[in-house]
Amino acid sequence: MNKRSKWIGALSAVVLTAALTVSSVFPAASVKAASNLVPDYEVKLLMPANVVLGSDDKLKSEVRSAFGMPDSVTKMNVQFLDTDGKDIYSNGWSPRIRKKEGDSKFELSYKKRYPIVNGNIDAALTKANQEGFDASDTNYEAQVEWGYQNKTLSITRSKDVKKSGYSGMDLPSVKDSRQLLIDNAPGKFDKWLYAGWGSEQLQKSRNYGPVLAKRYTGTYSGLKTYIEVWPIRSATGSGTENVVEISFKTDDRDTASQKHDELVTYLKSKGWFLAQDSLKTQLIMDRY
Repeated sequence: MNKRSKWIGALSAVVLTAALTVSSVFPAASVKAASNLVPDYEVKLLMPANVVLGSDDKLKSEVRSAFGMPDSVTKMNVQFLDTDGKDIYSNGWSPRIRKKEGDSKFELSYKKRYPIVNGNIDAALTKANQEGFDASDTNYEAQVEWGYQNKTLSITRSKDVKKSGYSGMDLPSVKDSRQLLIDNAPGKFDKWLYAGWGSEQLQKSRNYGPVLAKRYTGTYSGLKTYIEVWPIRSATGSGTENVVEISFKTDDRDTASQKHDELVTYLKSKGWFLAQDSLKTQLIMDRY
C-alpha cells in the first residue's frame, strides 16, 4: 500500500470515529407522535320501565326520592340522519340533531364510536389515534360509555346552530336537517372514506326518529346523576317501548369502575336493575 492510500485510510477512520462520537452525544431527533385523547367516563345502566315508571310513564316517587330528583323534567327531542342502507352508521358514525327544552339552538353532533374489546380502553384510544383522533385536535371530546358489561369509546364533535322557522321543541325537516349537517360537517367525518364522503351520504339520508325523551336530574354518591326515559318505537311498529337509563359522569377511570359496581349493587338491592347494556341508538336505527 503506498503512502497516499495509507493517508486516505487513516483520514477515513478519523472521520468515521468523529461521526460515531457526535451521533452518540447528539442522537438524531425523533418525531414524537401526538398522544391519545384523554376521555371522561359516563356510566350508563338500564332500569326496568315496568318497575320504575308509573302508569303515566313518570318516575315513581320512591325512585325520585332515592336520587334526590324533583318531579320536573327536561325534554329533549332527538333524531339521527342516515341513508336507508345505514351507510354512515355501519362506518361507526352517528350524525345527530338534538333540541333541548329551553335552548334556542339546535345541537348538531357527529359521533364516531370504537368498540372496546376485553375492557382494553387504551387499545381503543390508540386505534382512534391511528385514525386521526389524537390530543392535538381539541375540537373532539372523547368519552368511554361504560355500560353494564360492555364499554364503547365515543369521540364527538358538537356545534350549536340556529335555524329560523322553528320554535319550541320542533326539529328541522329532512331537507333542513341534511343541509345543517352538511354545512357544519367536520373534516374527519366528511373525508372518512374519501373527500366528500360524509356530505354525499347526508345528501341521500333520511331521519331516524324523532324521539322525545325526558331527563330527571339528581345525585348518586356525590355525583350528578340523570335518569332518562326514552319512548322508542316498539319492535312491531305499533306503539312505543320505554327505555329507562340512569347515568353519571366522572373524569376518573377508577372512580367510574368503583361507582359503576356500587350502583349496580344498589339498583339490584332495590329491584331497579335491568341486566342489559343500553343500546338506545341501535334501537332507533333499527326501528325507524
